Amino acid sequence: MLMVPVRQLGEAERGTVERILDLDPFAAAQVAERIAANGLSWWRADGRVLGYGSRDRIEALCWLGGQLTPVCAHQAAIAAFAETLGAEDRLCSSIVGRADGVLGLWERLSGQWGPARDVRPNQPLMATETVPPVDPDPDVRPVRSGEVDLLFPAAVAMYTEEVGVSPLAEDGGRAYRQRVAELVRTRRAYGKFVDGQVVFKAELAVVTRRTAQVQGVWVDPAWRGQGIAAAAMAAVVRDALARVAPTVSLYVNDYNVPARRVYQRCGFRTVGTFATVLF
Repeated sequence: MLMVPVRQLGEAERGTVERILDLDPFAAAQVAERIAANGLSWWRADGRVLGYGSRDRIEALCWLGGQLTPVCAHQAAIAAFAETLGAEDRLCSSIVGRADGVLGLWERLSGQWGPARDVRPNQPLMATETVPPVDPDPDVRPVRSGEVDLLFPAAVAMYTEEVGVSPLAEDGGRAYRQRVAELVRTRRAYGKFVDGQVVFKAELAVVTRRTAQVQGVWVDPAWRGQGIAAAAMAAVVRDALARVAPTVSLYVNDYNVPARRVYQRCGFRTVGTFATVLF
């Protein structure tokens, strides 16, 4: 039996939810962006927010939508969230967030929700608020609206390499293409084009008032090892800091040593550890 109740939160508790999200602005960025866009009303939101704590003092959150993300979840909250979630069928495609929360949930839910396709237990969470000490690549720029067809194959290649499945599998890629087009429309997709081909890409996949989170960083295999990534990332970070948010953040697999070195050269520092469970 739960000693402290878990319940779904609504718009009346938005101030409380935003206060908790602000306690961890980098790790909670994906949840913060969704709530800023859609609020907490059940008919508007694309997910549910569960709260742990007494009615007058919520201590931790758990976002449940296409992904599951615990926020500020200590061990008691993790156990309570897992008990509640374990009574439901799994609908999310991943569990993503601070490693202690994600791995704590997975330890308790794996029996009901397993097996996972992949577990990535150590993903450094990095951030910067300073202009990179690397000269930016002048050819890296926001992708233009007429270049979606050029960007899309590179985005598919990145997604397949990173996630391990193709985004074309379920609906022929229609939803993923819409996502890519939306990022281009909002000037959150960056590319370096050579002879009409994308050789570098990155995107500001999440934007809040506190941070712009970079995802989808990719270098064409034919261009890897030629030293273009640091200058390209420097261009992305400079533009994001000047135009979008006061900080730039990202998370990276611990085994991707070349990428971690690039981010360090661009001034990113480690601010925590993420983990991801993929289904």
